[in-house]
Amino acid sequence: MTVHIVSLVLNQLSVLLRDEAKLLGGLAQEIQLIMDELGHMKAFLKFAEAKEQDDPRLEEWVMQVQDVAYDVQDIVEEFMLRFGCNHGHGFRGHARKIITSVGNLQARHRIALEVQSMKSRITGISEGHKRYQSEYGTYGNVSASDPGNNSWQCNRDEALLVEEAKLVGIDSPKQQLICQLLDGCSQLKVVSVLGMGGIGKTTLVKKVQEDANVKRQFEILAWATVSQTCYMEEFLKDLIQQLYQGTGKPVPQEAASMNNTDRLKAIVKDFLRVKRYLIVFDDVWDVRFWDVIKFALPEGCCGSRVMLTTRIADVAYASDVEFHSYVHRMQPLSSEASWNLFCKKTFKNSSCPDYLKDVAQRILRKCEGLPLAIVAIGGVLALKDKSKVDEWKIVERSLLDCSDKLDRVGKILSLSYHDLPHHLRTCFLYASIFPEDYQIEEARLIRLWIAEGFIQGRTRMSQYEVARACLSELTNRSLIQLRDDSYDSSTRAYHIHDLFREIIVSKSSKQHFATTATGELTSWPKKVRRLVIHDFTGHTHRSICLKYLRSLVTFKSSEPSSKSLLSNLLRGGCRLLKVLDLEGAELEEMPDEIFKLYHLKFLSLKHTRVKIIPKSIGRLRNLEYLDLSFTAVSELPEEILHIRGLLHLVAYAFQHVTYEYDINGFNGFKAPNNIGRLLSLEWLFYIEANDASMMREIGELKQLKRLGITSLRRENGKELCSSLGRLSNLEQLYVQVSHKDEVIDLNYMKSSLSSSLENLQMLCLRGRLEKVPKFICSLQGLTSIELLWSELIDDPLESLQHLPNLQTMDLNQAYQGEVLCFKAGSFPKLEQLNILALSGLRWLSVEAGAMPNLLELGMANLKFLEEFPRGIQHLTNLQSLYLCHPNERLDAFLKNPFEDYQRITHIPEIFIWDDEDGWCRHPQFRQ
Repeated sequence: MTVHIVSLVLNQLSVLLRDEAKLLGGLAQEIQLIMDELGHMKAFLKFAEAKEQDDPRLEEWVMQVQDVAYDVQDIVEEFMLRFGCNHGHGFRGHARKIITSVGNLQARHRIALEVQSMKSRITGISEGHKRYQSEYGTYGNVSASDPGNNSWQCNRDEALLVEEAKLVGIDSPKQQLICQLLDGCSQLKVVSVLGMGGIGKTTLVKKVQEDANVKRQFEILAWATVSQTCYMEEFLKDLIQQLYQGTGKPVPQEAASMNNTDRLKAIVKDFLRVKRYLIVFDDVWDVRFWDVIKFALPEGCCGSRVMLTTRIADVAYASDVEFHSYVHRMQPLSSEASWNLFCKKTFKNSSCPDYLKDVAQRILRKCEGLPLAIVAIGGVLALKDKSKVDEWKIVERSLLDCSDKLDRVGKILSLSYHDLPHHLRTCFLYASIFPEDYQIEEARLIRLWIAEGFIQGRTRMSQYEVARACLSELTNRSLIQLRDDSYDSSTRAYHIHDLFREIIVSKSSKQHFATTATGELTSWPKKVRRLVIHDFTGHTHRSICLKYLRSLVTFKSSEPSSKSLLSNLLRGGCRLLKVLDLEGAELEEMPDEIFKLYHLKFLSLKHTRVKIIPKSIGRLRNLEYLDLSFTAVSELPEEILHIRGLLHLVAYAFQHVTYEYDINGFNGFKAPNNIGRLLSLEWLFYIEANDASMMREIGELKQLKRLGITSLRRENGKELCSSLGRLSNLEQLYVQVSHKDEVIDLNYMKSSLSSSLENLQMLCLRGRLEKVPKFICSLQGLTSIELLWSELIDDPLESLQHLPNLQTMDLNQAYQGEVLCFKAGSFPKLEQLNILALSGLRWLSVEAGAMPNLLELGMANLKFLEEFPRGIQHLTNLQSLYLCHPNERLDAFLKNPFEDYQRITHIPEIFIWDDEDGWCRHPQFRQ
């Protein structure tokens, strides 16, 4: 993480020297020296952070660098606060007056002394850098993410820990993998086992390889542990030795001294060329390993197999392009299997005493089905006095620190953290701010990453796109799990395993990354940079200094005094605050202290009861993100136009809707006249379409990527289309009418205008349509479309079926006809389809070749559907079918198996909505 912090500070110093050289005066030379020293240390930091676990001196040195980098950042931002060019209008014309004023002369003197102090500290730290560099020698070839040489041993520990309890729940996945190995395919096939650390990948694959049927089918069996510190030459030599010794043949003499990777691969390939082999590569961390080792494996036609275990999705799927491949994603143990394994390890042949069940269940829930953790914790508790519940509660409170065995679990899981690139470490560490078992909304996490400065834009990629890629990488590495696999990122949520959360919370505390105020917290660190409020019930005192605070994030709380608490915190001198996320706070109005936060970039009042945004909002000249969603704010003052750098402006309230009656999905906000002056805006939703002039103003916002409009009237359609024709960067468009009888008229979008929407990916139209607008058919990049309350008379599929990249489609009260037919060749990339409340629909059919990639189908409130969809058996890739309020005919079809019932037996999961229990798996499809 320190590498990332130093990089950010170096960028700030570079900008300061470039833009403020005149104002810096004699300080410029001192700043350059500090910048040079930090730059020299940055390269060694990558090595030091990789080795600090093994050397406490390096760990201390890294913390010194981090502290001084933070202090340099404080000085830079204090300077910019007082003297920066953006301090009010007409500053450059009055620079001399500002510099020579008495107050600012004193401030310059103080800042100059602080710069001198920083230079002295950095010089001392630099001496340590030179000493360690000399001690450790050359470090340029060492991986920045190299956690040391103990990963092989950790992997062995993982396998042994899980093996101790003869893992339960292994039979079914074992048989699946054996079937893949012995499926009769004569070509080389790669079978990968994917999952987070400690989930039992090694144990499972070992059981598969040791199976008698498997052993009989392969002439050569080999097991090679790869690990993070794999040096290919040594690895190949070890593999050659194992292969030859396994057949009793002498190892070629030249192999031991050979240093040519290509020649070593040739030896392996020649040995395996006419043999049927099964080789396991255990614990693969890097796609590059597969890119190298594949050239040592003859494909042939002997039916050979390769198995990989990995925590990283990209590694598991790396062989998919060139070889027959199969990926088995390991799942956590079920609640029942977890309890059986826990009791087996903890109580041997006895059952859990009743008085221990509550604390045992709480401990087990933290394991979340992770076999490694269950076995390790069970082993610890087996040695505890069963009559002393307090001893068990101590384990519960400090799960990973109460024994060497549990400490080993933490180290095994930590390997994934230390394998991350430095910028991803910071992003993952930031997830420690969220409460336990919290569903982390993708949109909130990404916006906070950006506001904190963790994400840098790349060529042809916005910050938001880069952040999405970072989140995807953390998911691929099995560090976080997707909770809601919705195409709409505003509803997508993630979850962190409790044990991973304990690890990053511990690292966050140790590195002073964030301070969490929860319960009756009375002890505050000397320097609080990130403050997180989790149901804080204590009191803040005037003695608390928050002058270093950069971000303040709250989580929904029932605390009635949120405003006074917030005012007390903001009065703590936090003038450098950049991020203020008050989502869910019990606020009815904004504290005045907020408007003094000149540096504030991010302000969220989401899910508060705030009704009015004062004119003082215009003082926040550096604000880039303002979220007023799910508040009572209905109008914004004219002063919002003073914030020329505003990128995201989000304000709306959601109204519950029913399928049949209510047309109002969102209440937008009334924007001031001349909203078109906010030229930097990238997100704007939902804005009320008050009149034609407001629709024309939207056309001035050329940077818009997301636009939401409410209360649209038919007569404003022409102006809206004209403005849309000017928004070439638009990616998402939401349009909602003013009332249920109003018509969305977008037929003014001629081909010359619609061509500017080539980047549009998501389109949502809420309101009546006389027909599907023609321009939609030309949107080649469209991936998602929602038609709500359209009440079309003509079949909408005729217009939409040839969209080449459409992946999701929702039809909600969109069509009045009786027949809907998905024709052969239609919707080639559609993955998710929802058909809701088509009140006249009686027959639904699917021709062979339609929707070949459909994975999920949802149907709701189809009251008059005569029969189950014809041709549903053609949807061979369908994974999930959701039925909400099926009518009597559909319900009878599902309950009474007969010949046609075979049409749906290929669907792995069928869910029925229950008004009390929510989505329930259909009993005929329980696995």
